[in-house]
Amino acid sequence: MADLSVEIAGIRFRNPIFVASGTFGYGLELIDSVQVENIGAIVTKGLTINPKVGNPPPRLVETPCGLINSIGLENIGIRDFVKDKLPRLKELGVHVVVNISGDSERDYFDAVEIADDAEGIDAIELNVSCPNVEKGGMEFGRNPLMLEKLVEGVRRRTKKPLWVKITPNFVDIVEEAKAAVNGGADVISAINTLLGMHVDIHNKSFTIPRKFGGLSGPAIRPFALYVVWQLVKSVDVPVVGIGGIDSVDAAIQFLMVGARAVQIGTANFIDPGISVKIASELGEYLDRHGYRSVENIIGILH
Repeated sequence: MADLSVEIAGIRFRNPIFVASGTFGYGLELIDSVQVENIGAIVTKGLTINPKVGNPPPRLVETPCGLINSIGLENIGIRDFVKDKLPRLKELGVHVVVNISGDSERDYFDAVEIADDAEGIDAIELNVSCPNVEKGGMEFGRNPLMLEKLVEGVRRRTKKPLWVKITPNFVDIVEEAKAAVNGGADVISAINTLLGMHVDIHNKSFTIPRKFGGLSGPAIRPFALYVVWQLVKSVDVPVVGIGGIDSVDAAIQFLMVGARAVQIGTANFIDPGISVKIASELGEYLDRHGYRSVENIIGILH
């Protein structure tokens, strides 16, 4: 069978099919029904230095070919994750990438220092692109100077591989990625959700109390694919592709334009085992076409 393993920033992953932050909990909720050890990596639900309750409900609304979410980074906080969740993930032998957010530079720095000390965390994904919080999030991602400074500060506080998840909203996304790399990012994750809105015409109100949220799902895939192709041409670090991937065909498209791996997001809400299925089907595709390794198709269109 073809070799599905990929190396990203010094870590060898069993395959390039990961689960995206916010769509697979902390990685333990589905272990009775999903063979998580067959997923390339679990990217955790976004973690902050202190627990957050998130935004008021309703926080999800289905749209044509997509989903708008306004969760607001509800989470238990990184200390409780390291104490209560990480030990079990280590027992499962799955690669863990922690997604970290903050309202301020200090919040990011403190959370990253805890993650850096934790055995079993393979990499840190810095979320500078969440559209569902009032402070932090896209505030950093939209300003290249602020982003570079933030990443520089984080880089000084961790020896672990540092991924930066960037925003596609109202920015020059290539300049944003370059700023992150200049600050010391080892990997760029792209894209996070697009801003979106839904109106309840019967109640004459916004469906989501916060009025808007982050649009994900197949509706954003063509744009995400284009962004990944552009970033692969523009930065000298690996790019992990995200955006509406719901099949092996979609995953292969991202790999062919140069993504080193992909993250499955919204599709997990439909089929929690979709990532395991796509990884298996990727191996079948490679065997069927005579490829000995997934490396043979990564970037084939570059």
